[in-house]
Amino acid sequence: MTTSISAPPAPERAGARAWAAVLSVTLGIFTLVTAEMLPIGLLSPMSSALGVSEGTVGLLVTVPGVVAAVSAPLVTVLAGTVDRKLLLCLLIGAVSLATLATALTSAFAVAVLARVVFGIGMGGFWALAGGLAPRLVPEPQVGKATAWIFSGVAAASVLGVPAATFIGDVSSWRTACLAVAGLGFVVLAALALYLPGLPAHHAVRPRELGVLVRRNRGVAAGLVLILLLVTGHFTAYTFVRPILEDLHGVGAGALSALLFGYGVAGITGNFLAGNRDPRRSLLAITLALAVVTAALALTGGPVIAVALMLIWGLAYGGVSVSIQKVLLGAAPESPEAVTSVFVAVFNLAIAAGALIGGRAVDLISLPATLWIACAATALAVVVVLTSGRRERPQPARRR
Repeated sequence: MTTSISAPPAPERAGARAWAAVLSVTLGIFTLVTAEMLPIGLLSPMSSALGVSEGTVGLLVTVPGVVAAVSAPLVTVLAGTVDRKLLLCLLIGAVSLATLATALTSAFAVAVLARVVFGIGMGGFWALAGGLAPRLVPEPQVGKATAWIFSGVAAASVLGVPAATFIGDVSSWRTACLAVAGLGFVVLAALALYLPGLPAHHAVRPRELGVLVRRNRGVAAGLVLILLLVTGHFTAYTFVRPILEDLHGVGAGALSALLFGYGVAGITGNFLAGNRDPRRSLLAITLALAVVTAALALTGGPVIAVALMLIWGLAYGGVSVSIQKVLLGAAPESPEAVTSVFVAVFNLAIAAGALIGGRAVDLISLPATLWIACAATALAVVVVLTSGRRERPQPARRR
C-alpha cells in the first residue's frame, strides 16, 4: 500500500532557487557526458601510460555505456523509497570518485573497474535526472526545464570534451581527468545546496518496467524511435571524420571548426524542440536526418558538407528532449520508470550503432554507414506517423 502526500498548489513561474536546481542537474548531465567521452580525445596518451593498444583503451568508453544500460533500470528499482536528492548526490559522488581513480591509476584493469563504477553512477543519475523537471518547476515551465537539463548532453560535446582534450594536450590526460572529477564534486555541492527534498512517490518494481514496455503504446513507440534514431545516428556519426575527409574533402584544419558548428547547432535544436510539440518535432527530425544522410552519401564537396552537417546537428539536437517528452506524456505517473528504460535503450543504441557502423566500413564501404543511417531514420518517420495515428482516443464503448 502506498500513500501520497498532497503538495500545495505550485506557482505559475519557478523562482530563482528552482532554476538553480535545474541548472545543477544540467551541470550534472554535462559532467557525465564529458567524463563518458573523455577517453576519445585522450586515446593516444592513455594508451601509452596504461600500456595497452588504442583499440583496447576504447573499452573505457564501451564498458561504461553497457554498464549504464543495465544500471539505469536496476538503480531505479533498487532505490525503493530513498529520497532522490540523496540518491543523486551519492551517484554523482560515485562518478567523481571513479574519474579520480582513473586519473590516479597506472593499471588498465583498475581503470576498467573504475569505469564500471562510473557506468553505474552515470546510468542511475541520468535515469533519475531525466524526468526531474516536473518536480522542480511548475507545469507551464516543464518543457523549458527539460530542454535545459538535456542541453547538458549537447554542451558536453561542444565545450566539455574539447576543453578536456585541450587540458590533456597542454598538460596530461591525468590532469584532464582530475579536472572533470573536480567538476563532479562541484556538482555534488550544488545539488546538496539547491535541490529540494525529493521523497519517492512510490518504489519502482521490475514488473512496472515490463508493463510500461508491453502495454503502453506511447512508451513502446518512443523506445522504437530511440533504437532507430540513435542507432542510425551513431552508425554514421561514429565515422564522421573519415566521411568528411574522404568523401567530401574537408581538411583537418576545418574539421574541428565544422564539428564545433555541429555542436552549436545541436544545442539550438535542443531548445527549439524543447518548446514545441514533440511529435511534430520528431517528424521534422526524422525527415531531416533521412535526407541529410542520403545527401552526404550522394554528394561531395566541403561547402555542401558544411550545410548538411549544420542541419544534421540541428535535427539530432532535438532527439533526446523530444522523445523524453513523448515518454513522459505517455506515462506521466511513472517518470522514473520510463526514464530508466529510456536511458537503458539509448545507451544500447549507441553501442549498436558503433558496432553496425564498424562492420559496415570493414565489410562494405564507408558510404554504407550513411545509407544504413538513412534507412533507419526513414523507418523512424513511419513510426512517428503510425504511432500518432494509433494513439488517438477511441470512442467509449457501452457496457
